[in-house]
Amino acid sequence: MKSLTDQVEIESRATSGWEHGHPIHQGTQTIFRQYGIPFDSQKNSTQMSQSDFEYFDLIIGMDASNVTNLKTMSDPKYHDKIVPFASESVPDPYYTGDFEETYRRVLAGCQDWVKKLS
Repeated sequence: MKSLTDQVEIESRATSGWEHGHPIHQGTQTIFRQYGIPFDSQKNSTQMSQSDFEYFDLIIGMDASNVTNLKTMSDPKYHDKIVPFASESVPDPYYTGDFEETYRRVLAGCQDWVKKLS
């Protein structure tokens, strides 16, 4: 039997251009190391493209601002694919400095998504 990770493709994209080309933030890398989450420190940020809206079945925004930006960037025919990650927005640790709180919220949200998709 295939696991959920064998059945879904998950990618991360930026909704604005200012982070484009930058590596994963050091604070995020620290959290990843602390919790044993593998990552590629050489991979740079990629911005959402029009082909992403067509290709992916579901597009998840981490907060209300992301959802709004995604809908602004996309053709209205893709708006039904764009959903919030969780009922409570995930704070951007770049602004809050609280990478641990963001990790806790992302973990809880991912656990909820696993239930929804299983």
